[in-house]
Amino acid sequence: MKKRAILKYIIITGVALMCMALVVVVGVYSRVYKKNTTKSTYVYIPSGADFDTVVKIMKEAEVLKNINSFIWLAKKKNYPNHIYSGKYKIEGNTNNNDLINKFRSGHQEPVKVIFNSVRTLSQLAGKIARQIEPDSVTLLQHFYNDSIIQNYGLKRETISCIFLPNTYEFWWNCSAATFMNKMHKEYMRFWNTNRKNQAKAINLTPQEVITLASIVDEETLYNDEMPRVAGVYINRLKKRMHLQADPTLKFALGDFSIKRVLNRHKKIDSPYNTYKRYGLPPGPISIPSIAAIKAVLNYETHNFLYFCAKPDFSGYHNFAKTLSKHNINARNYQRALNKQRIWR
Repeated sequence: MKKRAILKYIIITGVALMCMALVVVVGVYSRVYKKNTTKSTYVYIPSGADFDTVVKIMKEAEVLKNINSFIWLAKKKNYPNHIYSGKYKIEGNTNNNDLINKFRSGHQEPVKVIFNSVRTLSQLAGKIARQIEPDSVTLLQHFYNDSIIQNYGLKRETISCIFLPNTYEFWWNCSAATFMNKMHKEYMRFWNTNRKNQAKAINLTPQEVITLASIVDEETLYNDEMPRVAGVYINRLKKRMHLQADPTLKFALGDFSIKRVLNRHKKIDSPYNTYKRYGLPPGPISIPSIAAIKAVLNYETHNFLYFCAKPDFSGYHNFAKTLSKHNINARNYQRALNKQRIWR
């Protein structure tokens, strides 16, 4: 009887231990391999983040079913000592093991950086700062860094030339310096031998082409009219006539909201006043579209020397070869402005 009791005790104890071990194994397996994400989303881990910051980000994202199991496994896999910043895509129904492996390896997602319709470097910095990690202040400090500008062979007036509106791929946690260097590489790639030869053929440097393109971009809303507008300015440059470009006055005055350029505006003392200064201004008055740059390089050949907005406010222009014809067009437009009570 005694032996039976001992055997029974051993069997019961063994079964109990096996059950306990099974519970432990199931618990560990569950923490490691059980699906723990609630949705598909992106999380952004900033540069210099520690593990507590990552945990806070995950909590705020409300993406985990069980935050404690994530923390437990992260520590077991030594993730707190292998934190990499970046933009990470989290798939729905992902287990902790796969998620931590992604974070621990720094397997981040690239971001598409897009910018267009930008006038100033301040506006550009604001747009870019909403798409990558560096803030607008940091970006502007690099945009206006004299040593960087000189390294690119440009000036403060022309540094904006390197920013060609388009869609670019970056890592979210790239630095401001990395962003600028890539923009400069894209600028150099854009100005291939063919385009440089086109610019040379019209006696302009790439920076001068971009400067003229910025004026063209401000003058017309329509890509199909850009080559004709560019042709007017090329004709005026060839004849050494003042460009008399209203957008350059608006730039000099710091007010692009002006709808009616008046004589008092034309008196401003500025190198950007093309009513008083011959030739092109010192640099771009905005960051022109690639369409405008191509319009300058492939300008329309004609004999027009003047153009004026059409009085129907369509955004298109009437072109003229003579001043007398231009004055007629200008008076028609001025009457339309008066009718609409647009005085400035």
